[in-house]
Amino acid sequence: MKKVTEILGLKEKETAQVVDKLNELLANYQVYYQNLRGFHWNIKGATFFELHAKFEELYNDAVEKIDAIAERILTVGGAPLHTFEDYLAISTVKPAKNLTDAETTVSTTLDNIAVLIKLERQAIPLAQAAEDEGTLTMLTEYISEQEKLVWMLRAYMK
Repeated sequence: MKKVTEILGLKEKETAQVVDKLNELLANYQVYYQNLRGFHWNIKGATFFELHAKFEELYNDAVEKIDAIAERILTVGGAPLHTFEDYLAISTVKPAKNLTDAETTVSTTLDNIAVLIKLERQAIPLAQAAEDEGTLTMLTEYISEQEKLVWMLRAYMK
């Protein structure tokens, strides 16, 4: 049977690098997701209602992206990481514990998104080298959405 990279017309060696970077992105998304869940549950103060709802919107979006990234890894012939031990070992996004105020939770969210954007940008040339348009499309869509989110969260903080 042919390898999936051959069937899809992808360069094998370069696709392996894409898989590694997507697994790193997956790990960071998982920690980001868990941070958002904690912020949603624990937010306090005058902005409770709006941030409680916003963090729920963001974690729902993150879980969809997590699934898409894992499925993309499988699509190109890789195996997605799936344990918290693996995630924490390679994630640059760190768990945020006991944060309850608007300024700190939104600031931490912005910091986490900056990490995700950086990783997505690092993955783009790898996907280009693999001739992997599917991954390129996914990543550029994520970056575009996140850039707008950064603008909105920064405006919220002013």
